[in-house]
Amino acid sequence: MARTFQAVVVGVSTGGVHALQTLLGQLPAAFPLPILVVQHISADADGGLARLLDERCSLSVKEADEQDEILPGTVYLAPPNYHLLVELEGFLSLSADPYVSFARPSVDVLFESAAAVFGPGLIGVVLTGANFDGSRGLKTIKRKGGVAIVQDPADAEAPQMPQAAIAATGVDYVVALDGIATLLQKLAARRNTIPHDEKGRDD
Repeated sequence: MARTFQAVVVGVSTGGVHALQTLLGQLPAAFPLPILVVQHISADADGGLARLLDERCSLSVKEADEQDEILPGTVYLAPPNYHLLVELEGFLSLSADPYVSFARPSVDVLFESAAAVFGPGLIGVVLTGANFDGSRGLKTIKRKGGVAIVQDPADAEAPQMPQAAIAATGVDYVVALDGIATLLQKLAARRNTIPHDEKGRDD
């Protein structure tokens, strides 16, 4: 049964600046899906990461604001010290609720709220990181019928977050960082159900 992908969510921690520059820098300006990103970041950071990525990527990159409309081809970064959530109406919201998985912003919070809205139309991506944030959220994405992509732990600057995600649920793709943008473009262009024989480890 065909489905339409509606959004990509990305979670990353240690090593994230390089990982995001690589992934987002390889996507064209015409990439058709919105990308929502949680990068673990200091509570007193000044928004410099969004500016850096916007300068170096073809996509438009911004720090998410309360009630931002989720638009195709735009990257939204969770702001420092706020959880980033997806609302049913297709807008973003920010929350100063307590830390989840020892983090605020938390990857799990974003992934779970996005899965509730987009269901099988969501693609979840877990990148390098030194904790387990994102594993519970990626499991939720899979339970709702979405697609799970994890950076190959052997390729990650910090393998713990990818390892935890792989241990938590059956992922669709385990891919080196340099291959994730190409995979996302293929999924976004095809925008249908992944045949069973294409699932699994991508060597």
